[in-house]
Amino acid sequence: MDRISFSAPAAPGHLDGWRAGTGPPVLLLHGGPGLSYGHLDALAEELATAYDVASFQQRGLEPSTEQGPFTVEQALADVRAVLDGLGWDRAWLVGHSWGGHLAFHAAVSMPERLLGVLSIDPLGAVGDGGAAAFGAEMIRRVPQGLRARAQELDDMDTDGTATEAEVREMLDIVWPSYFAAPAAATPRPPLAVSTAAHLGLWDDLVEQLATLEAALPSILVPVGVLSGADSPMPPEEAARATVERIPGAWVHVEPGAGHFLWLERPGCAVAALDRLAHGTAGT
Repeated sequence: MDRISFSAPAAPGHLDGWRAGTGPPVLLLHGGPGLSYGHLDALAEELATAYDVASFQQRGLEPSTEQGPFTVEQALADVRAVLDGLGWDRAWLVGHSWGGHLAFHAAVSMPERLLGVLSIDPLGAVGDGGAAAFGAEMIRRVPQGLRARAQELDDMDTDGTATEAEVREMLDIVWPSYFAAPAAATPRPPLAVSTAAHLGLWDDLVEQLATLEAALPSILVPVGVLSGADSPMPPEEAARATVERIPGAWVHVEPGAGHFLWLERPGCAVAALDRLAHGTAGT
């Protein structure tokens, strides 16, 4: 698959990424917050079979600018900046995990720039979005002998005292927990982490949860949510509770899938986006 690199000016700094495929425009929002964007490559390649897909690194890590501010408001301004840089008046927004949560904010604040939103196994927008259940389930899936260390590292990550090496150690331990069958997890891709972006965005998104929940009924663009039936992110708390507040929205819960649905159930993401784009109902 041929990739075309791009760099979009974004005050302050710039946002870099690549695009591929032909068809309706799709902008991807990766998870984290504060992670590198390469873990979405396979998703981008799947969607690029039918769409013109752009994937970019959110601010905090190279090749994009490493400086903040790291707030939801800035992240939304960055989405606008990338759309402008690509020359897209409107696009489908496809976000995963934190990116799926950010897509709900975008549906509220910039409907004029969106064709619609597909949120893939997102942190939800009702209550705590399923965050507590997600964190507990991730640790529960870790082998007993590593569970205490995983919890220690997670606590350090949460309070901002973990080193980059400790964050990588935590990711190595918990990576299988993202999958429906942890023993069959694919190898962890290389992942860089921006602690500043992670902590800043997480604190801000938590502060804004109640405001976002209250705004869900005002969303008018098409919204679909694709969740993994066996993901550590609980479909009922994170997906269904959010979808119930958004007029006309739907959720599809994919059997046998975890958090990275496109890895365990190839084709389900492009099928969900096709369903959304063609205006057919979900399940």
